[in-house]
Amino acid sequence: MHASGYEPWSAERAAQIIADHQHMAGAAMPILHAIQEAFGFVPEPVVPMIAETLNLSRAEVHGVVTFYHDFRREPPGRHVIKLCAAEACQSVGARALTAYAEDKLGLEMGETSPDGRVTLEPIYCLGLCACAPAGMVNGRLVGRLDTDAIDEIAAEASR
Repeated sequence: MHASGYEPWSAERAAQIIADHQHMAGAAMPILHAIQEAFGFVPEPVVPMIAETLNLSRAEVHGVVTFYHDFRREPPGRHVIKLCAAEACQSVGARALTAYAEDKLGLEMGETSPDGRVTLEPIYCLGLCACAPAGMVNGRLVGRLDTDAIDEIAAEASR
């Protein structure tokens, strides 16, 4: 396991994950989710493996990976910070908070720091609209975010 909690990428492990899920209805999505759960991202060499197994074109599988915001094509940082970009959060200042977080972390939305420490990503509705603006830090839901909370999250991510 890497420090991030993900397994190191290997074609053998990916093939096992594909085999374990290939018989499910609509298997592409469950396979992609399982691949990302294992490795933290969907490695490019997995796309033709899935396409061949499911008798799909590489373009079809690539289209699924690139269409859904939740799939990463690069390994994430050790800390993943997701800030909600949906309308309810936007209505209570999420855009300004995102700009503050980008400035504080020195990252644009969708980037990982060069040292692999932190990834900043958008997420679209966590169902915490009553606690907006909301986000997710290393899989933990957080609500009522403000600049002080972003400062604490950035400090946590720097460790």
